[in-house]
Amino acid sequence: MGKVCGRPGYTHVINPFQHIVEPLDPSDPEQKFYNLSKLGDNRYDHLPFSIRVLLESAVRNCDEFLVKYSDVESILNWKQTQNQTVEVPFRPARVILQDFTGVPAVVDFAAMRDAVMKLGGDPEKINPVCPADLVIDHSIQVDFNRNTILSAPFVKKNQDLEFDRNKERFQFLKWGSKAFRNMRIIPPGSGIVHQVNLEYLARVVFNYDGYFYPDSLVGTDSHTTMIDGLGVLGWGVGGIEAEAVMLGQPISMILPEVVGYKLFGNPEKFITSTDIVLTVTKHLRQVGVVGKFVEFFGPGVAQLSIADRATIANMCPEYGATAAFFPVDDVSIQYLEQTGREEKKLAYITKYLKAVGMFRDYNDVSQDPDFTQVSLNLTVNTVVPCCSGPKRPQDRIPISDMKKDFETCLGAKVGFKGFQVPPEQHSTVVPFQFNGKEYTLSHGSVVIAAITSCTNTSNPSVMLGAGLLAKKAIKHGLSVKPYIKTSLSPGSGVVTYYLKESGVMEYLSKLGFEVVGYGCMTCIGNSGPLLEPVVEAITKGHVIAAGVLSGNRNFEGRVHPNTRANYLASPPLVIAYAIAGTMRIDFEKEPIAINPDGKEIFLRDIWPTREEIQAVERKFVIPSMFREVYEKIEPWTSILLASDSDIIILYFNIHSKFCVFSSYQTMDLQPPKSITDAYVLLNLGDSVTTDHISPAGNIARNSPAARYLTNRGLTPRDYNSYGSRRGNDAVMARGTFANIRLFNKFLNKQAPQTIHLPSTETMDVFDAAERYQQSGVPLLILAGKEYGSGSSRDWAAKGPFLLGIKAVLAESYERIHRSNLVGMGLIPLEYLPGDTADSLGLTGRERYTITIPQQLTPRMTVDVKLDTGKTFQVRMRFDTDVELAYFHHGGILNYMIHKMSEN
Repeated sequence: MGKVCGRPGYTHVINPFQHIVEPLDPSDPEQKFYNLSKLGDNRYDHLPFSIRVLLESAVRNCDEFLVKYSDVESILNWKQTQNQTVEVPFRPARVILQDFTGVPAVVDFAAMRDAVMKLGGDPEKINPVCPADLVIDHSIQVDFNRNTILSAPFVKKNQDLEFDRNKERFQFLKWGSKAFRNMRIIPPGSGIVHQVNLEYLARVVFNYDGYFYPDSLVGTDSHTTMIDGLGVLGWGVGGIEAEAVMLGQPISMILPEVVGYKLFGNPEKFITSTDIVLTVTKHLRQVGVVGKFVEFFGPGVAQLSIADRATIANMCPEYGATAAFFPVDDVSIQYLEQTGREEKKLAYITKYLKAVGMFRDYNDVSQDPDFTQVSLNLTVNTVVPCCSGPKRPQDRIPISDMKKDFETCLGAKVGFKGFQVPPEQHSTVVPFQFNGKEYTLSHGSVVIAAITSCTNTSNPSVMLGAGLLAKKAIKHGLSVKPYIKTSLSPGSGVVTYYLKESGVMEYLSKLGFEVVGYGCMTCIGNSGPLLEPVVEAITKGHVIAAGVLSGNRNFEGRVHPNTRANYLASPPLVIAYAIAGTMRIDFEKEPIAINPDGKEIFLRDIWPTREEIQAVERKFVIPSMFREVYEKIEPWTSILLASDSDIIILYFNIHSKFCVFSSYQTMDLQPPKSITDAYVLLNLGDSVTTDHISPAGNIARNSPAARYLTNRGLTPRDYNSYGSRRGNDAVMARGTFANIRLFNKFLNKQAPQTIHLPSTETMDVFDAAERYQQSGVPLLILAGKEYGSGSSRDWAAKGPFLLGIKAVLAESYERIHRSNLVGMGLIPLEYLPGDTADSLGLTGRERYTITIPQQLTPRMTVDVKLDTGKTFQVRMRFDTDVELAYFHHGGILNYMIHKMSEN
């Protein structure tokens, strides 16, 4: 029978659906598929297309062990079961990782081999059996750009420094690609994981082991959903959960509701896909789609390119859904052809999807499936140009309101839309010198302008739009102030290719937007240093400086420590705000700049239309570009690999700069234990992100991690970033809750510190946790809504585990982070409806006893008793029986170790 991932140690059984297997082409009987139309059940024709993918996986993998006949029936009966919290398994076709989350995965695989060997098992069993691709894209930083003394090409200088900083990591990953079967690693300099996935890795339909089946995946980055725009069902999971999938374990999930989102019309000529996605993000945030699939339909979808759809799907985590699915249609096939896929593959992709009823005609209403609800009808031509910020992706602002919105935020109370600057300081102006000239900064001054991120750099329309805008700006005599840190970090080499071929690259370069590297860069927080005079001016005047980027995340403290206001915008708008030099401008009423002739130039004078952009795209974005670029990305020619014995010495040595293992794997099963007299380590509010919990940026010189590295002989220039040291448990534990923008209610200010309650001393979070652990007392985190939002980051769960935190009590959780907590054996507790820390009168200074019974059930309530005598109940967010099994084993990795050892 057809298989996606083998099941090591499991006995093969006859698939009960073998009778619906048939050749896709009668002339080639060895190439078969499970023909779902032969199920003879009209419920299938009414299922959302995304649920059909889940159903096909269950049918093909049904073995009455991991996937049962009853699971198939539950999915087929989705219309009734969607609201019944039914648990079903899903076996994705593949796994995708990026290096920030991929390095810990390879480290864990190595450590698991050691643990299995100690248990008497075969360490070779710890080996990926589900195809996995790891793309190195999170390491490169904007160290060199036009602000630096060195001349171009900046991309080579940044890449050279990336290799120098990360030599051990890259050697380790190269070793991993050889040591573990079924794992392909795409080397640094190739592009951003999601764009490489879209342009190169996506199969759309797998042809494997004699069977055709839909491409599907889970990934260790929350924006894995970008691939949904191509009709490949995928979403982000925790790194630990992804490791279990790589070892052949299915995803255990609650059968989701599916929200239909209907699109009509054509975008206006000045509208970009970024404007559409920011509008959709705000709409769906308001509706509430957390934990649900969103599926797009309606005639408006047919008017969107795959790049436009992928942009909308990319920001799925920002509107809270699990997946944002665009079923495959003719436009999808045209995209595959444009990106250089083979004609033979296009033929079987189309034939297979039509045979199983997964090929979509968005203009045919008879194909519209049943949805849980149709939340919104968006007429695309009503969308207006917009940005989002200053601290969250969902806070959309029409460009016409930007100036007013920023000035309102300036004086508003500290929060997502406020900085609480006193009125008398709103007009602060700080002069500074740079290159012998005087400039000034004020609130709203742009100091970072970055065209970056998979969200937009995968989209030729907005990238060429930026280039055409730059061309017109140069012809009008406009420029960008030299102190603004400008950068262009495409998601693949294809972007550079078509920008050069179309003739717009030279104009981008003249404005300072030269290619600085291929990777996430500014969007992940690798924006690099600002000019020292700029930092001094910001600090001196307490300036609310701004960053504007074409990214998908703008949480405070993520982009750069000195940019407190950060806005997401389309690439053309990034350039526009860079030219203006401030966010405090109304583009409709005020000129973007005065040219050298004294003429006022408005944004409308340089903005390209969709027709202009499409004409250039049709001419210059061609299949040969994609084939030429991706034929060159596989070799690791610049990374030398030490011998296996050297690798073992390097990576298992406690003194290694890179890799230090902690023993979070346990050998013996432990019965559930109550948490007794726990102290609260941190008392946090709403929307605490994984950036707050486990930052990825540079290691501050006064931090516990810096002290640890200094004591081991490293100088500050060698510290690198937290993201690059995710193989070193000692560094990452010290980096947990080390974000300078962390707001702790105990301190009533932003700082990576807390109060050690027994002594009342204020100290770094790690130091306080270490003192608690020395006393042998358990720890707890109190939080508000959306705890763990933002990037998928398994270290946001591993770090708290190593600090001795046993549970988190929050009002709600981001989906992936809750999964990561479960994966590490931590208990996610949730207040009952109507309860909050404030309503219960919790200060966080109490001691908490949480009664954990021996017999556990999913989502059960448990009792909490305080040392004050107060009692209340909370819900344990173990949502499935499988998650309870993970908890009983002390986490997913322990569960897999024991299973592998038994087998």
